[in-house]
Amino acid sequence: MRYTQKQIDKYNRQKYITDLDKIAKNLFRMFRDEKVTADKFMLKFEELKKKFDEKEDIHLDSGYYPELKEYIDRLYSQTCLLENFSDKNYEDIRDAEMSNLNRLQKMKNAVSYKKDKHKSRRQNEDWG
Repeated sequence: MRYTQKQIDKYNRQKYITDLDKIAKNLFRMFRDEKVTADKFMLKFEELKKKFDEKEDIHLDSGYYPELKEYIDRLYSQTCLLENFSDKNYEDIRDAEMSNLNRLQKMKNAVSYKKDKHKSRRQNEDWG
């Protein structure tokens, strides 16, 4: 059985999105864990980023995934590409990066709650 190009594209897009989410979850887990050192962080992040970079770049229209990819690239350049990235640097950025990841997660979840047609109905209700 042969797959159509549309099916192949959809599969590749889903794998790309899954990998982005996997990196975000791992980053959040590492930032939350107090036992993670800068060396452990860099090893794991470089491994995840290398696997992700092997994939073909796919254009995504959603606001969340391009932001997440940009965030991952920025964080990688600020951490793993620095020669003197230390435990102190890691501790300094930990809280800020957890906040950034949380903001991105909120952006992702914002679209999954209510449809617009239901929001207008709830706004007009009088609880009175």
